[in-house]
Order: sequence, then C-alpha cells, then structure tokens
Amino acid sequence: MKTDRQQALLQLLSAHETLTTEALATQLLVSKETIRRDLKALQSAGKIVRRHGRARCLHSAHNDSAEPFYTRLKSHYADKADIARHALNWLEAGMTLALDASSTCFHLAKQLPDIPLTLFTNSVPVCQEMGRRSHITLICSGGILDRSSRSYVNPALPTLLKSLEIDLFIFSCEGVDAKGEMWDSTDNNARFKAQLLRRAHQSLLLIDKSKFYRAGEARIGDLSLVTQMVTDVKPTLLQR
Repeated sequence: MKTDRQQALLQLLSAHETLTTEALATQLLVSKETIRRDLKALQSAGKIVRRHGRARCLHSAHNDSAEPFYTRLKSHYADKADIARHALNWLEAGMTLALDASSTCFHLAKQLPDIPLTLFTNSVPVCQEMGRRSHITLICSGGILDRSSRSYVNPALPTLLKSLEIDLFIFSCEGVDAKGEMWDSTDNNARFKAQLLRRAHQSLLLIDKSKFYRAGEARIGDLSLVTQMVTDVKPTLLQR
C-alpha cells in the first residue's frame, strides 16, 4: 500500500514541475502528515528534492534546483555561523586553503583571522571578503559568473588545480542521503567539489542538521571521501 502510494506520488511529481504537500495530499486522498512521511522516505532514497513545503522529482527536465546565494545565507544562519567558527580550529598559518561557494563557507570567510594563508575559491562573496585581509594570498578560480550562486564556473579548473598544493578543502553541500552520498544543487557545484576533494590533502565538510537525509540534483561522491565533518547533529543521530 505504502509502496503503491509512493509510486503514485512520484508519478504526480514527474508530471508537474513542482507540487505542494497539500496538493499531493488532495490528489492522493491522504493526510498531509502521511505525505510528509512519504516525501521524507523518498528524499532519503535520493528520488526527490524538498524545499519550503514543496517537492519535485530529481533529474527532471527542470534541473536547476539551486537557491540564490543570499536566500541560502539567511537559512539556518546561527547554526552555520557556529559550525564555521568550529572549523577555524583546523587552520594554521602557511596553509593553502580552498573554500567552495556555499553560504556556510562565506560565514567561515567572515571569521577568518588575517594570518598568512593562501586561499583558493570560486566564490564571489569570499573573494570580496578576502579583499579586506592583507596577509591572505587570494587565488580566484575565475571563469563564467553564475549570478544566482555568486560563483564562477571554470571549465579549465583541472588544469588550474595542477599548479596548486591544497592542504585543506572546506565545503558544504545540498545534502547527505541515507546511503552516505553527498549531493549538490547543480552539476557545476558538484564537479567543483568532487575535483577539490580529489586534489586536497584533507577535507572538511561543514553541514548543519537540516541537510542530513536529503538528496540534491547532482552527486558529489561518498561521505567516505571526507576527512572530517563539523556539524550540529548529535553523534547518535549520525549512526541511524
């Protein structure tokens, strides 16, 4: 019964760009709580994306699920700022550090001390913030500007990375599903992070509790690729 209902739910989502929880409950003649449970299960399985009371199928024709940067910056603001603060413990003078274009890494950039570091990033806001630091050497990925995510997309990134020895890559992601797969909202973001994970000697994933048991549009890789996580989730929850 549940499997049939979830399959019907997926068919409805496939036929529409996006549907609200209320609309799905009406269509399937069940309660909104039942729909929420089904959506949670489907999201953990990596089949849908949920956001702001709406849901849609992954890998549909409408494949740009990225929220604008400043919308993401306001979401879970205090949690992200606190997680970023804990990540500072990993930094030492003389490091070559890479940051992605996530809002959590922007929180980290704002808290970075002005010490001798080399910092590589594809994030426009991080570049702007580093302009205020006199002791940090900034290397920007360059490329085509994606205004929505406030990041650069550079097809020549693999060549550029060959000249860099990255000690630590710090990043966030759209979600980590029940199988331990990391996901992001766009192919460009996912490719950037996958390439940096391969190049960096160590990596640090900054992830708040809202992103666990969630999937996204583009796969980054398995959580086992990450050296360490900084999160606000209790250890017991990570063992589910």
